[in-house]
Amino acid sequence: MGQSENPGLSGGPRRSENTGIAEAPRRVVVVGHGMAGHRFVTTLLDRDTARAFHITVLAEEPRPAYDRVSLSAYLDGAGEEELRLPALPADDPRLTVRLGEPATALDRGARTVTTATGERIPYDELVLATGSAPFVPPVPGHDARGCFVYRTLDDLDALRVAAAASKTGTGLVVGGGLLGLEAANALRLLGLTPHVVDLAPHLMAVQLDEGGGALLGDLVTDLGLICHTGTATREITTRDGAVTGVILGDGTRVEADVVVFAAGVRPRDRLAREAGLETGPRGGVVADPATCRAPGDPHVHAIGEVAALDGRCLGLVAPGYAMAETVAARLLGDDARLPPADLSTQLKLLGVDVASFGDAKATTPGALEVVLNDPVSRTYGKLVVSDDTRTLLGGVLVGDTDGYAVLRPMVGLPLPGDPVALLAPGAADGGAGTGLDALPGAAQVCSCNAVTKDQVLRAVTEESATDVPALKACTNAGTGCGSCLPTLKQLLASAGVTQSAALCEHFALSRAELFEIVRTTGVHTFSDLLARYGRGSGCDLCKPVVASVLASLHTADHVLTDGRAGLQDTNDRHLANMQRDGTYSVVPRVPGGEITPERLIVIGEVARDFGLYTKITGGQRIDLLGARLEQLPAIWRRLIAAGFESGHAYGKALRTVKSCVGDTWCRYGVQDSVSLAVELELRYRGLRSPHKIKAGVSGCARECAEARSKDIGVIATEAGWNLYVGGNGGFRPRHAELFLTDLDTATLIRTVDRFLMFYVRTADRLQRTAGWIEAMEGGLDHLRAVIVDDSLGIHGELDAAMARHVADYRDEWSAALDDPATLARFTPYVNAPGVRDPAIEFTVERDQPVPVPSRPLLPLEVLR
Repeated sequence: MGQSENPGLSGGPRRSENTGIAEAPRRVVVVGHGMAGHRFVTTLLDRDTARAFHITVLAEEPRPAYDRVSLSAYLDGAGEEELRLPALPADDPRLTVRLGEPATALDRGARTVTTATGERIPYDELVLATGSAPFVPPVPGHDARGCFVYRTLDDLDALRVAAAASKTGTGLVVGGGLLGLEAANALRLLGLTPHVVDLAPHLMAVQLDEGGGALLGDLVTDLGLICHTGTATREITTRDGAVTGVILGDGTRVEADVVVFAAGVRPRDRLAREAGLETGPRGGVVADPATCRAPGDPHVHAIGEVAALDGRCLGLVAPGYAMAETVAARLLGDDARLPPADLSTQLKLLGVDVASFGDAKATTPGALEVVLNDPVSRTYGKLVVSDDTRTLLGGVLVGDTDGYAVLRPMVGLPLPGDPVALLAPGAADGGAGTGLDALPGAAQVCSCNAVTKDQVLRAVTEESATDVPALKACTNAGTGCGSCLPTLKQLLASAGVTQSAALCEHFALSRAELFEIVRTTGVHTFSDLLARYGRGSGCDLCKPVVASVLASLHTADHVLTDGRAGLQDTNDRHLANMQRDGTYSVVPRVPGGEITPERLIVIGEVARDFGLYTKITGGQRIDLLGARLEQLPAIWRRLIAAGFESGHAYGKALRTVKSCVGDTWCRYGVQDSVSLAVELELRYRGLRSPHKIKAGVSGCARECAEARSKDIGVIATEAGWNLYVGGNGGFRPRHAELFLTDLDTATLIRTVDRFLMFYVRTADRLQRTAGWIEAMEGGLDHLRAVIVDDSLGIHGELDAAMARHVADYRDEWSAALDDPATLARFTPYVNAPGVRDPAIEFTVERDQPVPVPSRPLLPLEVLR
């Protein structure tokens, strides 16, 4: 939508109910075109059936309103159009939108607003929705070239340019709250290594308690974020007016040439102050907490981040929307009153799920805390309950927020069961009688738009809303921050509506369907697939999935060529696993665990020369940990020269085939398990799949290779081999199930070929073989019919697909070393060559370098 050309007050006359004489529309001027201002305008237009108002919107930015909550998506490929809020009606005579024409002064006596063009616009009602501005601490160097804020699309465009020109490959964010972590994720999306500095002792100190903040710090550190909490930003060093680094309060220096200030916001209340309106002690236009009207002037209203309610400005979407709707309703004559602010938040920060709701800090007198802190699954949950343990007051969830959809609406309501059970795994699914069925109908499932469970269910039963887009259209649920979308899907399922298997909003197809499309059409690129069968620009869900599908089918193509590098997860982008200190691991393949003394010596020499930590893994390989990004090519040149190849520890692919020594050495062995393990590993190496694949071969029933805990398990018998499938470890350990018995080697390999290719072809995104078989209609019997009896008639296709994979295989690292364009990706993002990151301390343990943990692991505990 461009700038509206609607002149003056062209909303058309309305007639008085008493006299029948035409009356001019009431003139409403909205100063600000952000999310709260946009909600006010849409609400008033929708409900103004008498056409009693004309609205003039004064927008500072030269573009229509957009979703500031999703700014990171803009740096991840989303276009400006995708972030725009629903367009205001360009042809509605009741509306004038002036883009790029901010207000510069208010005259409350004359009831006029002066714009940047000098025009004075009269009003009957004034709505201030000017939002807030980023706070930039006055540290030395804060105004140098290379310093940014994180607020608008223009800010992000400038940040993108600076990141592309970065010489250090490092960016630093001042502020460890919600916005700071969003900015850190933006730096990561731009290819920089992000540091975050915050005075608080842990991240997200406003929303999270100490336990939740500590776990969040550990989790994001593992993902490449370097945290400096409990310290200040002392100085930003510069050279020739440009940023060169940051000195922290404890003396630590971080070499960085991009600095983003995300240390909070300040309400933009200049217009109000200059016009004599009352402002709060911490800024903001004082507004009545029930009506949002400014005291002393019944014609001025404040909404969104500029409104100070009870001395406090609220920086979340939901309260801003509630203010907008309350003011619109009161202008229309309703006696609406602003409900208590919902400060709940649920979001994914750098891939980590975080949620807080209600009285998360237990400030209510007599409040009790119930904590479940599990360092094994790396999850933290806390519920705050009343002193009689009957009422839920609030909570914190980190690592696993599945329960948020059920718990947040329960705040202030009687607990449906034991609070410990509410935190238990599976509680959100009703496993402890605490699923969505336990929610009362009046409970809000969408706090941004105050949509209740009953309203959603009525949309399903009375308005035939059978998917999430239809629910959005009927109820507005899910159109704000989006955190309630999983709840909407669950409510549809509970109402008996069959759910779509769509991969994401960009592809209305499942992974298996996309696989078939790529297989049959020969599509080679993500952009081509998206243009022909999807929409938008893609996201973190569909990009890695399509990358995996392309790698599975076009086996001769390298995973980092033809535009595929940008689709990959962090580890695949650099053919190595990133570790918690920002360095990488090198894991050469050792088929069957069999290795010569000469190759052992090479591994030792490489570890010694590059200062790497070495560890023999449970998968019979040797991990080399602590390599810097720019060292990886040099390390792999030496390893490849010695006959090693990539072990694919970084990819969703075959990892290892573990084996015992079999009948070659063991007096109990009945088959040559080592030879078979080597053959299987070499055959399936590099096979890209929906999730990682592990296998094991045991030479006798004593099962020393632990084959039954693997996706593919083979156990020797006197007559041949028993094949087990669908086992895995992890958070949900599952033993593999017996599939076939007493197979000869050729039949075994042919069967495993078909099993793997059918899995690659039909499994969902990130679905291990265990979950794939569990979800399969008919389970193991159906799988046996397909793989053994060829019930689908696809044996020939599966065999041909595996033959192509075997024929086309080439080691990914060997190919990368031969391609200058791929090698260019391995630049020193984390540290300058030869220098470890100063934020990470190292010590020597058992004669090897290891990083000092940033904080001790918290114990597993349940506190009542």
